Amino acid sequence: MTEVNKKRAGLEDRPVFPAPVYRETVLAQVFADAKRYYLSPLLEIEYAHTLMLARQQIMPANEAAICIRALDRLDRQEVLNAEYDGSFEDMFFLIEQKLATACGGEVAGKMHTARSRNDIDLTMYRMVLRDLLARTLEAIVVLRGRLADLAWEHRAALVPAYTHNQPAQPTTLGHYLMAFIEILERDSERLISAYGRVNRNPLGACAITTTGFPIDRGLTQRLLGFQGLQVNSYGAIASVDYLTESCSVLAVCMVNLGRFTQDLMLWSTAEFSYFRLSDAYVQISSIMPQKRNPVPLEHVRVLASRALNQAQSVLGCVHNTPFTDMNDSEDDLQPLAYVAFEDANRCLRLLTGVLEEAEFNTERMAAAAESNFLTVTELADTLVRSTGISFHAAHHLVSEAVKNMIAAGVGYDHAAIAAIIERECYPDTKGRTWVTSEQIRQSLSARNFVDVRRIAGGPAAEALEPEIQRAQKQVVTDQRWVENANELTLQAHALLREECDKLLLVEKDSLAGL
Repeated sequence: MTEVNKKRAGLEDRPVFPAPVYRETVLAQVFADAKRYYLSPLLEIEYAHTLMLARQQIMPANEAAICIRALDRLDRQEVLNAEYDGSFEDMFFLIEQKLATACGGEVAGKMHTARSRNDIDLTMYRMVLRDLLARTLEAIVVLRGRLADLAWEHRAALVPAYTHNQPAQPTTLGHYLMAFIEILERDSERLISAYGRVNRNPLGACAITTTGFPIDRGLTQRLLGFQGLQVNSYGAIASVDYLTESCSVLAVCMVNLGRFTQDLMLWSTAEFSYFRLSDAYVQISSIMPQKRNPVPLEHVRVLASRALNQAQSVLGCVHNTPFTDMNDSEDDLQPLAYVAFEDANRCLRLLTGVLEEAEFNTERMAAAAESNFLTVTELADTLVRSTGISFHAAHHLVSEAVKNMIAAGVGYDHAAIAAIIERECYPDTKGRTWVTSEQIRQSLSARNFVDVRRIAGGPAAEALEPEIQRAQKQVVTDQRWVENANELTLQAHALLREECDKLLLVEKDSLAGL
């Protein structure tokens, strides 16, 4: 064998990219994820960057027009139907290959002036994430609207409040629901705040230090619907807090949702019977005819748990990674965050659907609110107000009365406890009492218990009703925010198309004048 043939044989034996196992375990999956999430954002970036290059006279306008026409003619369905075979690294290179075929390699290659895969990727990631944040907020707002309606409907419905899983004091169902509505309002505030930091344009950061070309980052910001720049180019590429903050906000929301769902699960048991799902949301047992299984609530709970754990996993994956461009926070990780948000949206929508048709057994709740000595805190308060004794002394007096009744096997009998308190409250031999029987009996009423708690945050109508009305107005305000955010994206799409059409028209007119 000649020396030349030996060299040729050596070249033929060299490994060829991609290795089969790398193709199967990484690149094929990355390509599938890219088709699912990134095709539209990537093409929008192609349009916007090409327009900017033409506007800045970095790329000849006629060549930019050729590239835009090629983008217009690109068969998106063909890309979505493509199977990964290793002939290209990923979807970006597949698109680049198709544009080179349509425009010629020299012209298509100019589209990549003053940009990098790095800033393209980060721009796509932010575009997808902002949409998921807006969709999640919208689902929460719809849920809040339903809960606010329920809170108003049941604003006066008595229900036991629990502490440490034990019945504690009477409140109203409206008061309970408003507590969870306020949590969801805070979740909404956190999502809106995160959206503002996610929706910033990293395009133009290039690899990590920008470029020597006179690009206009503000133009691509407007064309892609961003609300500002991710200014520092190093941070635009290396920072992942836009992702970790979003996942943290989602995790908090899912913890909140799970706790509320757990209450509904408990309330739907036969022992409680406070909450009843409609037949449309009940699954039967295959063997036990009497069963009404609240399975949708179990799905809400597990979907919230899935979303929580996926969101937490995102933080775990980027913990202790270098502060630079790393694959740890890119192709393999991003879909995990997206699935977390998708699961969150599923459980939010499902819970809203359950609440649209479910019923609360307010009679049973009211009966429970009048039992188990739940009102005796107000009895102690009444003794303090009427007699001037310390709350500590009043607490001790009422506590002993309750213990004596329980020991004697006497249930929660208003007359019996009133008799004990009257007997203990004679301060001297003249038979004068410091509190009347009527005051004692009134203090033991669950309705009175609620009605006297009028201060801000309390369950009385004077305190609760304005808060429910405020919450209903806030639903409208936040729904308008979602609509405005979506409208900004739609306006950017329209502006992008308008600017493309203008460039194409100018080039067509210039050719007609030749």
